Order: sequence, then C-alpha cells, then structure tokens
Amino acid sequence: MVFWIFGYGSLVWNPGFEYDEKVIGFIKDYRRVFDLACIDHRGTPESPARTCTLENVEGAICWGAAYCVRGSPERERLAMEYLERRECEYDKKTLVDFYKEGEPAQPALTGVIVFTSTPDKVSNKYYLGPAPLVEMARQIATAHGPCGNNRDYLFLLEKAMFAIGHEDDMVIELAKEVRKVLGITGNGIPTEKKITGTSPKALKSHMPVLQLRPLQEAVAMDS
Repeated sequence: MVFWIFGYGSLVWNPGFEYDEKVIGFIKDYRRVFDLACIDHRGTPESPARTCTLENVEGAICWGAAYCVRGSPERERLAMEYLERRECEYDKKTLVDFYKEGEPAQPALTGVIVFTSTPDKVSNKYYLGPAPLVEMARQIATAHGPCGNNRDYLFLLEKAMFAIGHEDDMVIELAKEVRKVLGITGNGIPTEKKITGTSPKALKSHMPVLQLRPLQEAVAMDS
C-alpha cells in the first residue's frame, strides 16, 4: 500500500505525520493564494487567519513537497486521519500529477493527493476570496490562534520556500507587506539570489531532487 500527498503550505516545513520519502517538485496549472480562512490553528472564528489554498490557473506552477506513506493500510489510515483533522478547512481532495526538478515534460507521479478548497463563499464557509494586499497583510499581522500567530505561518512558509530553492513571489510580497504593518525591517533570510517558484522559468534548479529521512513522530498540528 502506498499514497502520496502534496504539501504547499505548512506541510512543506511541518508535515507532522510519519512518512517514508519526501520529494521536492511542483504541480502544474495551480498557484498558491491566501484565500482560505483558518479558525482553529492560526486564527479564531472571530478573527480568522488567512492561509494557503490553490487557485486553478492555466500555465501556473506551484512548488512544494510530496510525501510518500507506504507499508500497510494501517499506516496509510493513520496518516490520512491526521491530515483530514489538520486540513479540516479544505473541502476537497484533488488528484494531481507531480513533476520533479528538471523533468517538466513527464510527471514523476500521478494520482498525488492535494487538499484544495472550493472558491465559492456560498458553498464553502471557509473561503475568504482575494483581497487587496494591504488588507490581507493587516489581517495576517493581527490574527492568532491555538497554534500561534498567522504572521508566523507566513514567515515560516517564506523561509521554507527559500530552503527548497523555490521562493514564491506572492509569499515574498505579502510577507514584506506584513513586516511593514508590524514595523519590522529585514526578513532573516540570506540575500543571495534564489529562483522564484511562480513561473515556468523556475523549472531549472541545482537543488537535489530527492530527500530521504527516517520516520518521525507526529508533532503539533498546523494549517
């Protein structure tokens, strides 16, 4: 038994479940947006956080990490139960093709699970929709919940994308605006040039494709 899950938000740096392989790569025709409400991890019902979801955009790419769980139906069940609790604001599980670094023509994996959300405020109560950058920044700068501040979620994602060699222009721009709201200068990330991860130009990289790690114990949930 085996399944793969694609992470593009906090799963990139904090998967929180036992896995056997982690592969850096991307999916096509999706981009990362901060249009989803989080009311139980980084926000509350009264002051929801803004967290990542995916927007379907032809020609776009979204970099992240794919995790493999294999071995037995029980391990698969435990991982999926954990993910469904953690990603409870997402109302869909979509199957996508996953592409590895330097191999954009042929998918390395098919049928990879990714949590997504219906972009409709009527049918999906957690969908916030887009907003002006300054408005989103103010919301992210002030929202907090049981797992911490909304702004930390954004800053950790910024660092995680830098770490895998594929910064996201939207994440950088939004993080910069949040720092303006908070009166913070700098971002704690080295200034060397990294390839951004929001256009097909970012397909070439010198980062390693496959990263293996031993099984780990689950850590605190996040979204």
